[in-house]
Amino acid sequence: MIAPTPQDGGPNLQGCMIGLFWIEQDKVCLGSPPVEEDSGVFLFPTRLSVGEGALQQAWPWTDVTDLQVLDVPVRSAAARWAALVTSVVAAALNAWGPGGPSMMTAVVCAGDDQRVETPVFSGAATAYTQREVDLSLGLLSHFVRGSASPALLTQWWQENQPSDVLHSQEREAVLEGWMAPLR
Repeated sequence: MIAPTPQDGGPNLQGCMIGLFWIEQDKVCLGSPPVEEDSGVFLFPTRLSVGEGALQQAWPWTDVTDLQVLDVPVRSAAARWAALVTSVVAAALNAWGPGGPSMMTAVVCAGDDQRVETPVFSGAATAYTQREVDLSLGLLSHFVRGSASPALLTQWWQENQPSDVLHSQEREAVLEGWMAPLR
């Protein structure tokens, strides 16, 4: 039996998805955690990095001038439910196997006119709500401006360690809690 992945809604005790973020005890990924050949975007309290190991590019937050996420899959609640029901029925009939998660693009802009674009996978099984995306992008802008730190997210994970996949309303509530003191 193949263990369910975060993208297909299976439990993962090592991390969870809140908005555009995959949160683990000691790091935050933008989108899903990367697989072997993918570079991934990692948000740490003092720096942002693309990739790991020898191919890593990293910048202190003070050098990051902009961080964008393009091609974010957004659907209404009705469309997300319809997509989920369709995939469950198709899988039950063995008529269709759900594809992988949607691909997004992270764009990092840093001092000296550096611009790095890298693909990241969506952490949402079907799509995000517009509210979830708006709150996530707002939080990212606070990281860039230095008025918030990704440590906020890892601290939340360490305190809560959710064992179940959170529903969109629960994820939005967590994001709103993080954003409230920043307004």
